[in-house]
Amino acid sequence: MRAAVCPQYGPPEVVRVEELPDPVAGSGQVVVAVAAAAVNYPDVLLVAGSYQVSVPVPFVPGSEFAGVVTDIGSGVTDFAVGDRVTGTGMVGAFAQRVAVDAPILARLPDGIDVRTAAAFGVAHRTAYHSLRSAARLSEGDELVVLGAGGGVGLAAVQLGAALGARVTAVASSAEKLDAAAEHGAQNLVDHRVGDLRAALRGCVPDGADIVLDPVGGDLSEPALRSLRRGGRFVTIGFASGSIPRIPLNLVLIKGIHVLGFQFQDIPADEFTRNDAELRDLLVTGRAAPHIGAVYPLDDTAAALRHVGDGRAVGKVVIDLS
Repeated sequence: MRAAVCPQYGPPEVVRVEELPDPVAGSGQVVVAVAAAAVNYPDVLLVAGSYQVSVPVPFVPGSEFAGVVTDIGSGVTDFAVGDRVTGTGMVGAFAQRVAVDAPILARLPDGIDVRTAAAFGVAHRTAYHSLRSAARLSEGDELVVLGAGGGVGLAAVQLGAALGARVTAVASSAEKLDAAAEHGAQNLVDHRVGDLRAALRGCVPDGADIVLDPVGGDLSEPALRSLRRGGRFVTIGFASGSIPRIPLNLVLIKGIHVLGFQFQDIPADEFTRNDAELRDLLVTGRAAPHIGAVYPLDDTAAALRHVGDGRAVGKVVIDLS
C-alpha cells in the first residue's frame, strides 16, 4: 500500500509517500481501506516532534479517517467486511489502509459521505464537548470564538449557533470570517484590524458569557477582558504557538472561571450524551464540517503545511479514494 511517512522529526516537508506492506488485523483489530483522512494541527506538531506526546519515527501521521472495512481480526463481533466506518486515533490515517482497535471505530450514518465523516470527528467533538460540558453553554449566551476560521473554531461557531448562542467570530482573514458568517456567526471581528479589546466591546457591550480559545497568544487576554462577571474562558490549545500569560487580577475582580478542556475530564454520562447529540446534529444536517481544501495523498506534506501555516479555512482533507 502507499502511505505518507514521517521518517524524522521536522517541518511538514519531511513527510514523503512510500510503499509499505499492507497491515494485518490482529486480535481485536479491524483493517480499514481509507477513502478520506482529515488533517489536524496536532498532526503537524507530531511530525515536528513538538506535541505533548511523541511518536517514535518513522510513523504514518494522520489521526482521523473514514473508509470501508476490509479485514477483521479474532474477537471482533461489532463489524463486518464491507462496513462503512470512521475512526480517530493518534497516527496512521494518511495511508491506503490502516489497522486499528475495533472500539475506536463507528459506523457511518446512511447518507453521510466519507469526506464529511473524516472531517467531522476531532474538530466537532472538541468543540461540542467543550461548549456543552466545559463552558456549560445555554441558549441566549454571548459566545466569543477565537480562531473562528480554523477546524475547531469554525465548528464551535456552527455548534454554538445551533445551541442557540449569539456568536462573535474572531479570525485573521475576510475568507475565514465569511465562512464563520455562513455557519451562524452574527458578529465578525478581524483581529488584524484595530484593537481587539475595543472591537469586542463594540460587539458585546454588556460582556460575553463564554470565550472559546483554541489559539492562545496575544488574542487571549483581550478576549478574557471581554467577559462579563462570572463568565467562562475555555482554553483548548495554542495554535498560535504561544502560551499566553493571563493577569490573575482580572480573574479575581470579575469572578471569571478559567477552564481547560480535555476529553478525559468529561464525566462518562455527559460524554455519552454529548456524542449522541452531536451525531443527531450530523444526521439531521444541522451540523457538518466546512471542508476548505482537499489534497491527494501525494501532496500530504503540502496539506500539513497548509494547516501548519494557519491558512486552512475549516478542515483540510486528504482524498485517498
